[in-house]
Amino acid sequence: MKKTLYTLQNRRVLRLGLLTSLACAPAFTADYEVPLTEFGQPNLRGVWNFSSDVPLERPLNQPDKLTISVDELGEKRASAAAQKKQADDYTGNALGVGGYNTFWIENESQINDLRTSLIIDPANGRLPKMLDGAVIQRGGLGPDIPGERPVRYRVGGIAKNGPEDRGLSERCLKGFNSGPPFVPSLYNNNVQIFQTANHVVLMTEMIHDARIIPLGDLPRLGADMAPWSGESRAHWEQDTLVVETENFTNKTNSFRYAGTADNMKLTERFTRVAPDRMNYEFTLDDPNTYESSFTVLVPMPRAQGVIYEYACHEGNYGLHNVLAGARSEELE
Repeated sequence: MKKTLYTLQNRRVLRLGLLTSLACAPAFTADYEVPLTEFGQPNLRGVWNFSSDVPLERPLNQPDKLTISVDELGEKRASAAAQKKQADDYTGNALGVGGYNTFWIENESQINDLRTSLIIDPANGRLPKMLDGAVIQRGGLGPDIPGERPVRYRVGGIAKNGPEDRGLSERCLKGFNSGPPFVPSLYNNNVQIFQTANHVVLMTEMIHDARIIPLGDLPRLGADMAPWSGESRAHWEQDTLVVETENFTNKTNSFRYAGTADNMKLTERFTRVAPDRMNYEFTLDDPNTYESSFTVLVPMPRAQGVIYEYACHEGNYGLHNVLAGARSEELE
């Protein structure tokens, strides 16, 4: 089966400049023939990395600039390296406590992706406008932001009265980059794909979450049972694995800090385009949060090595210590 850079059937044809920016990656081969599994399906097995230094959204001051030059990419990465060096030289804050050094950070694309945004639709490379009245919850690594339960974002919290006041990632319920959809972040941007004749499994490194997805249009659970990662069904469109997910819980944001996910539909596309390269594309449609749907494309090179267990509650005592520290402060 022959593979082009994109599966264009029933979708918008993207601009030539965007195609060129990805085709420059050494791993790309336009006439690549996808190997098959023992079940006769395109073989997507392996560990794939979705790190990226391409911003999600195109800068507002350059709405028509689809790509940067190779020289500009080199300058951007040199600047990022200098900032990392400065961070490594930092010994801590006023309390003498530091964070991760840059050994752990993997937020650089492993290919020369010259695009100015991961968003490929809308054409301006920006998220659609949020609807008036859409829920907004923001977290972060700074002080808690007071608010009401449920805490739908991944990192941070609203208080320390109980685990329900902390973000979903702090509670080891959902990784901050594992989605769905997968979104490049500072580290642990890896997913392993397993295939059988009737199922596909997507196991993320962050909190080692595994989505077990049946192939075919099987009956769904119903709205009274809404999983954290929604309910997924998959099918093949030529060489592309298409995963459609609905029935998300309203206890998570729709995307980033915006909306609630209970009326969201997510369509993911996995297309292998070279022995060591796969394109991951997702379209998110949430009529309760955004004026229109949007589509993101993230190239995923094959990762060398295996995924080790990301021990969260099994080996991370941070949540217990956060709550215990708050109780200690109350006693004082």
